[in-house]
Amino acid sequence: MAINFAREEEAILTYWKEIGAFERLQQLSEDKPPYTFYDEPPFATGLPHYAHLLVSTIKDCICRYWAMKGHLVNRRFGWDTHRLPIEYEIDKKFGITGKEAVEKLGIAQYNAECKAIVMRYADVWRETITRLGRWVDFENDYKTMDAPSMESVWWVFKQLFEKDAVYRGYKVMPYSTALATPLSNFETAQNYKDRQDPTAIVNFPLVDDPETCLFAWTTTPWTLPMNLAIAVNPDLDYVKVQDKKSGKSYILLESSLGMLNSDKNQKDSAYTVTERFMGKEMYKKFRSKGFRFLTDSYVVAGEGVGLVHQAPAYGEEDYQIAMKAGIIPSRTFRRILSMIMDAERGIIKHPKSTGRLVQDPQIMHSYPHCPRSDTPLIYRAVSAWFVKTTPIIPDMLKMIDDSRWVLGFVKEKRFMNWIANAHDWNVSRDRYWGTPLPLWVSEDYSEVICVGSIKELKELSGYNGELTDIHRDIIDEITIPSRQGKGQLRRISEVFDCWFESGSMPYASGHYPFEKDSVSSLAKIFPADFITEGLDQTRGWFYTILVIGTHLFGVSPYRNCIINGMVLAEDGKKMSKRLKNYPDPQYVIDTYGVDALRLYLINSPVVRAESLRFKESGVKEVIAKLLLPLWNSYKFFEGQVQLLKKTEGIDFVLVSLVKHIDEEMAEYRLYTVFPLILNQIEATTNWYIRFNRDRLKSSGGLQDTLHALNTLFDVLFTIMHSIAPYAPFIADKIYNLLLPFVPLSLLSEDHRSIHFSQFPIAKEKYFNEVIECQVGGMQNIIELGRNARERQAIGLKTPLKSLVVLHPGATYLEDVQLLQEYICRELNIRDLITTSDEARYDVQYSVMADFPVLGKKLKQNAKKVFAALPKLSSEQVRQMTHDKRITVEGVEVDAEDLVIRRSLGQDQATTLETSTDGEDLLILNLEVSRELKLEGLSREVINRVQKLRKKAGLASTDDVKWSYLEEEQEVQRATFLLRLCSLN
Repeated sequence: MAINFAREEEAILTYWKEIGAFERLQQLSEDKPPYTFYDEPPFATGLPHYAHLLVSTIKDCICRYWAMKGHLVNRRFGWDTHRLPIEYEIDKKFGITGKEAVEKLGIAQYNAECKAIVMRYADVWRETITRLGRWVDFENDYKTMDAPSMESVWWVFKQLFEKDAVYRGYKVMPYSTALATPLSNFETAQNYKDRQDPTAIVNFPLVDDPETCLFAWTTTPWTLPMNLAIAVNPDLDYVKVQDKKSGKSYILLESSLGMLNSDKNQKDSAYTVTERFMGKEMYKKFRSKGFRFLTDSYVVAGEGVGLVHQAPAYGEEDYQIAMKAGIIPSRTFRRILSMIMDAERGIIKHPKSTGRLVQDPQIMHSYPHCPRSDTPLIYRAVSAWFVKTTPIIPDMLKMIDDSRWVLGFVKEKRFMNWIANAHDWNVSRDRYWGTPLPLWVSEDYSEVICVGSIKELKELSGYNGELTDIHRDIIDEITIPSRQGKGQLRRISEVFDCWFESGSMPYASGHYPFEKDSVSSLAKIFPADFITEGLDQTRGWFYTILVIGTHLFGVSPYRNCIINGMVLAEDGKKMSKRLKNYPDPQYVIDTYGVDALRLYLINSPVVRAESLRFKESGVKEVIAKLLLPLWNSYKFFEGQVQLLKKTEGIDFVLVSLVKHIDEEMAEYRLYTVFPLILNQIEATTNWYIRFNRDRLKSSGGLQDTLHALNTLFDVLFTIMHSIAPYAPFIADKIYNLLLPFVPLSLLSEDHRSIHFSQFPIAKEKYFNEVIECQVGGMQNIIELGRNARERQAIGLKTPLKSLVVLHPGATYLEDVQLLQEYICRELNIRDLITTSDEARYDVQYSVMADFPVLGKKLKQNAKKVFAALPKLSSEQVRQMTHDKRITVEGVEVDAEDLVIRRSLGQDQATTLETSTDGEDLLILNLEVSRELKLEGLSREVINRVQKLRKKAGLASTDDVKWSYLEEEQEVQRATFLLRLCSLN
């Protein structure tokens, strides 16, 4: 009966629930050394999708592996319950577009609305994560909106405040007009999109010479009303030109003069150059307090006209240049009402109507959008609270360099570059639903008190009530008496950036340092042994958790990090519910099962920080290549045990890959594990079982059968333990089916689940490189022989007369002779001939270039070498295989950069087929005699009978009767041969 993996998994889930499997594992591991895993809490207002299934699979595989390696792995689920998307949902619900609307509704009601939807999909999340087979503690979860978590965030912030790592400042920040709050630089980096926007070249008349105008360029015309200066490059050449027709003069970059002659049919220029000067001379000539020239190297030739409009309130470079020049003071810069980008067209109309607009071309550029509302961001100067990061950049770089990342290029090329160029972190948001910044200030901000706990707030304020919630609507009205005679200090209005909460996760999830024993507990779990998230988190969680850990303890908060890429639709596009370009995750799970999905994901480029084009066929292929062969291996073992019981009257009981998996998991290379498992299963099904089928069927006597069954059992039992972290369902299913064959004295205290077991230890004393080399050579010959048969469309059931194996190594040929019985039986040949005498078979050598490799090395000599290679004689090529190099047309070429081929001379029989891999050359005699043909017919009869048994649902222990009709002499002879074969 065919197995339905999805239904079997559901049964195993029920079994796990009945025995309390995860809880029992944690009990059994209590006294074991801890292995620490940090889990960035997901956002529960959205439904889980493939990206969540991927990262949960990675987390579960790693955690299961280290639990089986003898560690206590605490896995506590957390929920990210703040963040702007929740507020955005409420804003849409009530049509709120600004602070006034929120305050009219009331912060208390607003936050209550937010809280009501936070856990909207929590049940769906729990159901999905559980069905995925991920073991995690949902009962003792934590939420970032709970007072204990928020209090720990306060404690973290106060530590930074007392280290003088926090300050209030004005900076030009990315600003979301939809959410009415500034964003951090790494949030901004998450959502760049190509968009077409208008630019403008506007002329600015000089006050002292109205007939002379400056041409200035801007990519943000909506900021023109806030112009305070014009920037030029001090080292570029500028010109003053006069319009021959109007007499007016214009100043612009000399290399941009071509834009003035818009009429291509006009032969003579309409302008005359009257003066030339460098940008630094313009700075001296037009310097004043405001509305003047500023110089900076960020102005470049090739864009615009070499003069750039400056609006310090709405551009980071503009702001820095203006601050440096003293146009605006550092602390008293007042906010200017933001103007959204939709106003650009109206603003452009004004200079156009007054003759001031020179050009307004469109530009296609990559522009940042709000990651929540998907609206274009603007840049504006805002007051915000910052955590200093620039002073700790060297420390962060050193600590990250000492950590292991999979893959390393993400660490070196992406993350470390980001850190090296990091700006101070804006941790404040002008919002409502979040952890309030614990800062109480005087009206003039000259007195600032940072509160680090609820207890401290009550002591400083004299508040006597219970504080089980410290959101804005609860604590905003609590005041603290000034110590400097400045009246009552009030809390600032801002809340924390949600990334500050995520970065505080190692401390906030355990209510550090307020819980009993939390200080000693942190020492055991900090830093984490392992974390994992998506590639985008190099500018998110991986970064913020590092900044805080470095500030607090001077230590990287994680030792090992796996980066996963993006899961795309099969067509390479982003997965879209609207386009329906991907299969529903629940459908995939219900159809193919979780084990197949998990193995498909960890064997894909996505665990190497690359993108995966998700294919349903890929999940299906895992079943065909791995799960079904594994299941069939067990069913074969089960059948042979039953046969042993029938023929010998005894019950089988056990008498008594791993190393490579350990090596790869120690480096956190999940993507190499699947091929190792697949190779082991293939070795079991396609090699061990095929080669020992007769032994397993009792053809060699009872003791030989027991030895073979013991070996097969041990292999299956080890494979189950090896794959348990990655395919937890099928592993536990087959494990429990194998348990009855294990004596109780060999079982562990609680053996109800494979996940209570230890990961197997490699039995290195049994490793034998000589045998491995011998078997490897045998397998290679068999594969080459199969390929030769396939090319000639001659199936394995047809016996062939002979196979010649040509190889230069005498020891290798001796090993082949030692295993010739297996080779002959597997390739169905009568005679195996081994030799190193190539002349006997007129072996000819030829050579071809490895064009991509050789072309790069030889460059200008490549062409003549390529032309000469086909002219080399067989003897020259043969000699090259010994010398490892050859001189062609005066150019020395390495043999490893060439493709050497061996074939038979033209005089050899046409019934010979060759197959080679470089070292081995196989010559297969394809001539089929009448006797061989009849033998092949008998094998076909056996095959048909076995198919009938399978179709009838018969077990190997079931006896059958069969009959045949003799119609032809050849059938009679084939039948005679058939009688000599055993049918079980």
